[in-house]
Amino acid sequence: MKHTNSIEIALPREGVAQLLADPAHFPKWLRGLVLHEPLSGTHGQLGTTSRVVMQSGQREIEVTETITRRDPADLHGIPEGIVVHFGREIVGAGMWSVVRDRLTEADPRTTLWESESEYRFSGLLMRLVGLLMPGSFRKQSQQHMQDFKEFAERGKDVREGQN
Repeated sequence: MKHTNSIEIALPREGVAQLLADPAHFPKWLRGLVLHEPLSGTHGQLGTTSRVVMQSGQREIEVTETITRRDPADLHGIPEGIVVHFGREIVGAGMWSVVRDRLTEADPRTTLWESESEYRFSGLLMRLVGLLMPGSFRKQSQQHMQDFKEFAERGKDVREGQN
């Protein structure tokens, strides 16, 4: 199963790339994040493997994330016209996913974030989830992007107002 989501963010591309890559900000926009800790490597750098725990309703989901692409490696002083690419592979019980993000300049003050996701499932239960609820994966991806936009543009933290 594959899908692509996109959103425009009213900030320059370099600022969006830096915010998106900074693990200190993940809990502010990544709804449901419980833990994101490197197991090997340096947070956010190419080849780094991290343990990620997400809360979804009453369920906790644990996955392993590996950074497969970060281009350019240095997110400071990105030359004009360069597209920023992030890639990660996510593996969990009965699920494999790859996410490819592209940040391009819509104009000097606006960034277009395009995110392509691919999912594969194993085991009867996860295959059924993939078959019966494919729209929920696209919807969740779009919600994360919208939450990031609200954080980046307005400083809104998804944890505010939660009990």
